[in-house]
Amino acid sequence: MWTTAKAPSLAEFEEMAHEMFGKLPDDFRALCEGVIIRVDDFPTDEVLDELQAETEFDLLGLFQGIGLPQRSNQDIAPLPNMIWLYRRPILDYWADHDETLGHIVSHVLIHEIGHHFGLSDDDMEEIESQVAD
Repeated sequence: MWTTAKAPSLAEFEEMAHEMFGKLPDDFRALCEGVIIRVDDFPTDEVLDELQAETEFDLLGLFQGIGLPQRSNQDIAPLPNMIWLYRRPILDYWADHDETLGHIVSHVLIHEIGHHFGLSDDDMEEIESQVAD
């Protein structure tokens, strides 16, 4: 098995992210309508600078957009909300921890979606407990 194993490509990683998203509780997913999930190897330099990250491996995911608690009917056609997953930092984290890759991807997705909703860490842990990877 290990002689043929390789890290998932960007496309495979994005497919996994959508699969993990599909395992989230139905009512939680229903509230995420319109949220776009994207995968890239690393965050952009602009994102790293804005978040004052020390290295490109410091960020596993990012929510970009206007979270539900901050939305207003007065908003002028905002850009779509996006969740970014960063493949290389996630793979690096996976290599150093005793968790499945699916669990890590689910955790990052829930955490970033939690920013969309303004959820607490306890809320996110409750949702995570409902997900089987």
